[in-house]
Amino acid sequence: MNAVPESLGIIAGKGVYPYLLAESARQQGVKRIMTLAFKRETDPRMRDVSDEIRWVYVGQLQRMLDAFRECGVKQAVMAGQITPTNLFRVRMDARALRMLRALPARNAHTIFGAIANELSDVGVDLLSASAFMGPHMVDAGVLTDGAPGEAQQADIALGLRVARTSSELEIGQTVVIKEGTVLAVEAFEGTNAAIRRAGKLGGPGAVVVKLAKAGHDMRFDIPVVGVHTLKVLRKIKASTLVVEAGRCIILERDRVIHEANRMGLSLIAVGADGCVS
Repeated sequence: MNAVPESLGIIAGKGVYPYLLAESARQQGVKRIMTLAFKRETDPRMRDVSDEIRWVYVGQLQRMLDAFRECGVKQAVMAGQITPTNLFRVRMDARALRMLRALPARNAHTIFGAIANELSDVGVDLLSASAFMGPHMVDAGVLTDGAPGEAQQADIALGLRVARTSSELEIGQTVVIKEGTVLAVEAFEGTNAAIRRAGKLGGPGAVVVKLAKAGHDMRFDIPVVGVHTLKVLRKIKASTLVVEAGRCIILERDRVIHEANRMGLSLIAVGADGCVS
């Protein structure tokens, strides 16, 4: 992103991410924020940081496009998730159905890419999901007081290999390893559900690795972790969480690092080469 836009649209899913993005965008000079909010998903607090908010149901693609056109917004960011199971329970409008039928395969990359094309058709440029979120991203290194031991380092190396392979196949971004065994690979259920599944199988001490795939389109589906992620990690008594430097948003970063230290979790950001420095 070059110049800071005067107006910004936020396509707001669930969680605190859209709210933090709106705050950060204001601090960096965005004067007007229009939020496209999803009923039963988006945090109502988005009203507090938006100049205008339009509510639609998931699946109402035409209403979403009309809202952007009516508000005169020319640049937008996708922020936050939609509950995965809700994607199978919504009633799609005619435009959304037409879009989906044209896809050769349906995964995050193809669906969000098609939505980006639909936005482009009405004059809206979709910016990187990391736009304005620099304060919530980290450089490579061990972010917590505690570093992983030798056994965890071996699991990290395996987890990086598996995560890169699974993400290339559009399966998911997260894998969970313990003592050389792959306990879980994230599928459609999402990161937290995959972590909980691994905890039931392997017990305490697991290593969780969350990466974006090589060549990942950073306009959407960028890896995100936050306080809620740590609550799930605490529940399964995980030992280590590994993310990718510059390619993962850590929501409320200082709070996350403080909480990770409190629970004895090693939090590590690796570079593209898998190294921490």
